[in-house]
This record gives sequence, structure tokens and C-alpha cells, in this order.
Amino acid sequence: MSKKKTPLVWYVKWIATMAVLVSVSFRYAGIEYHVLDLAFGSAGAVMWLWVSILWNDRALIILNTVMFIMLFGGLLKNLF
Repeated sequence: MSKKKTPLVWYVKWIATMAVLVSVSFRYAGIEYHVLDLAFGSAGAVMWLWVSILWNDRALIILNTVMFIMLFGGLLKNLF
């Protein structure tokens, strides 16, 4: 009996989902966690962007590209 290998995209998808959920949790926690919200949201969006490119899902590509640009831009604005 051989073990089935789980593709990397499966792990990235779930890590990205957890990052987005952590981001929303920081958003709910308050304004003092704004930078962490932006950081985890950016990380989740870029991971989901990678997954959506592999899946060739245009709707997800557009959504996650725009989300990453906005969140990462906000992160840079807050850090510098």
C-alpha cells in the first residue's frame, strides 16, 4: 500500500486561509493591531494569488491581486 502525496498547493491554500482568518481576528481586536492585520492579510492574499494562478481561476486572480496591492500598500504606508 502506498501513501498518497498531498500537493504543495493544498498546504499553501490552508496556510493562506488561516492567515486571512488571523488577519480578520486582528481587525476585530482593535486599531492597535492594524499593522498585524495588514501583514497577515497581505501574506494570505499573496498565497491565495499563487494558488489561484495555479488553478487558472481568473476571478480569484483578480480578487487576490487587488487585495494584495491594497493590503501591502497599507502595510508599507504604516511602516514607513
